[in-house]
Amino acid sequence: MFRSTTAAIVAFMSLVVPAGAEDNPVVVELFTSQGCSSCPPADALMHELAGRDDVIALALHVDYWDYIGWKDLFADPAHTLRQKAYAREGGRTMIYTPQMIVNGQDDIAGADGLALMDLIDAHRSEAAEVSLRADRAGGQIGVEVRPLDLPHGDSYDVQVVQYSPLRHAEIKRGELAGRKLDYANVVESWQVLGQWNGAEAQTYSATLKSDLPAVILVQRAGQGPIIAAARAE
Repeated sequence: MFRSTTAAIVAFMSLVVPAGAEDNPVVVELFTSQGCSSCPPADALMHELAGRDDVIALALHVDYWDYIGWKDLFADPAHTLRQKAYAREGGRTMIYTPQMIVNGQDDIAGADGLALMDLIDAHRSEAAEVSLRADRAGGQIGVEVRPLDLPHGDSYDVQVVQYSPLRHAEIKRGELAGRKLDYANVVESWQVLGQWNGAEAQTYSATLKSDLPAVILVQRAGQGPIIAAARAE
C-alpha cells in the first residue's frame, strides 16, 4: 500500500507544469533529520520537488534528534531556530520532523504529498506581489526587488540560500542505523543581504560563500510569508 501510494504521488508531482510557472516559484522548506525514522518518505518527496521548475525545495536538517545516538551530518542549529520561529509565528507549541513549510505560511506534517501538491497549486495561482530579479556572475550576486501590488507598512528580509543538490549519508546509529540515504537540496548557507521597506525598488549585492546553487527569498520580517523567490543563475 505504501509503495503504490508513494508511486502515485511521485507520478503526480512529475506532471508538466504551466509555462512561466518558474517565474514565481513556490518555496517548500523541509525540516528533517537523519535521526528521525519517519523522515525518509519526506526526504524522498524532496527529490521530486527538486526537479520541478515551479518549486524551490530546500532541506533544512535540524539537530534536536542528535541525542538518540546519531549526529546528523548536515544539521545546523540555525535550522532549528528557524523552525522554532515558524512555530511561534504560526501559534504552534512544538516542533517536529518531518515538517514542510510552504512559502513561509502553511505547514504539513509528515510526507503528505497530496496535501503538499494542493498547497503548491494554491500558492502558484496567487498573483505576484513583487518583481524579483537575481543575476549571478561567478562568486558575485546582484538582486533587484520592485513592488507590484504590495501593501505598505511591512518590512522584509532579502536572503540568499545556497544548497547542495545531492548529498549521501551512511547512517550507523540511531533509528535509521544501517540505512544509506541520498538527500536532495541540502541547505549549506543562509545569508541576509539586507532589509527592504517594500515601498520602492531596491538593489542588493553580495559575495557568495561557495560555488553551490543559490536562490533568493524575500520574506516578511519576523519569519512571515515568503512573498517572492528566484534562482540566481
